[in-house]
Amino acid sequence: MNLLVYAVLGYLLGSVPFAVIVSRAFRLADPRSFGSGNPGATNVLRSGSKAAAALTLLGDAAKGWLAMFIAARVGADATAVAIAGLAAFLGHVYPFTLGFKGGKGVATALGVLLGFSGALAGITAAIWLAVAIFTRYSSLAALVAAVAAPLLAWWLLGRIETTVTVGFMCAVLIFRHKSNIAKLLAGSEGRIGGPKKARPGPPL
Repeated sequence: MNLLVYAVLGYLLGSVPFAVIVSRAFRLADPRSFGSGNPGATNVLRSGSKAAAALTLLGDAAKGWLAMFIAARVGADATAVAIAGLAAFLGHVYPFTLGFKGGKGVATALGVLLGFSGALAGITAAIWLAVAIFTRYSSLAALVAAVAAPLLAWWLLGRIETTVTVGFMCAVLIFRHKSNIAKLLAGSEGRIGGPKKARPGPPL
């Protein structure tokens, strides 16, 4: 199996839109229709269902980890495993199933970090949680964790290919948060637990 096969495998797994699937299963509003409009766990949480948000979080994280696990199980080398994980992340962010308009990638990125190292994923998640609890800004927590993750990857694992992969993934994640950065600077970013803001529907 060549690198392209692993990339396609990861991308297909990453393109599974758990936020939309879980919301439909729980008979909730489409997460793209309120709050940030982001099909991810944090926005599903704004629907008021913690169970749906937890399932979305687990599903999105599992995509990144599973792509790497499958690649490793069939004998892929470290580079191919990393590519599978990165492709899963990109599949979540730019899924063909949602017209290439996906989530910010935080949970899937965590799954990829877990595929590299449990310690790397655990420390990064702890950083996210600490910032989220202290500020109640999910986006700020994601940004801080994204900055820290490549440094942690180098410190814990010391492999240049892993650090570059994590760094690229986190750069995309930060780019995907550009609107959140603007809102944070303007003081208009929504907080965790705040009221959801319905998005206007198409004109009739």
